[in-house]
Amino acid sequence: MEKFIEENKQKYLQIFGIIKREGADKLLEYINNTDFFVAPASGRRHSNFEGGLCLHSLKVYERFKRLIISEYGENYQTRISDESIAIIALLHDICKVNTYTVDYRNQKVDGQWIQVPYFAYKNNLPYGHGEKSVYIISGFMRLTREEAMAINWHMGGYDPRAQGSSDLMDAFTNFPLCVLFHIADLQSTYLDEDKN
Repeated sequence: MEKFIEENKQKYLQIFGIIKREGADKLLEYINNTDFFVAPASGRRHSNFEGGLCLHSLKVYERFKRLIISEYGENYQTRISDESIAIIALLHDICKVNTYTVDYRNQKVDGQWIQVPYFAYKNNLPYGHGEKSVYIISGFMRLTREEAMAINWHMGGYDPRAQGSSDLMDAFTNFPLCVLFHIADLQSTYLDEDKN
């Protein structure tokens, strides 16, 4: 497991090196001082194991880049920079750092009740999901409007704010990268990642 975590951390850091924006170094320092590289991506669903959050971010990056190339062709950089792709994909779930802890619950195994570990969720900064990631990133570096929108609305219709509001539809209409990034996140979550 340690090798898996370290290999993914190194891949993440290599891609993060594309980001040259002012404040990126301070943001990376912040990330290194959290549980980002060992945290799960979720408590019960996708990549719900140690190192899952970093792995999810890498998988989403790969999906997002492929979707960008598929949509805009090999000259995609006239539409979006590699830096923006890295920012959106690598940082979209930074809202999950320091929110999961290992706890135990009873589970019946072979007729016997035993204590099994699971990831409990405790949100010390209840600021939402995508908007919380934008908030955290913005404390270190500026985002373009399209980057902020893609991160903010990456949950698409699963975001409770989308219910009974036209905000998501407006974001998807005005910022097409939001659509592509939401799709990349869905593809990674449901097609590329395992559940423990």
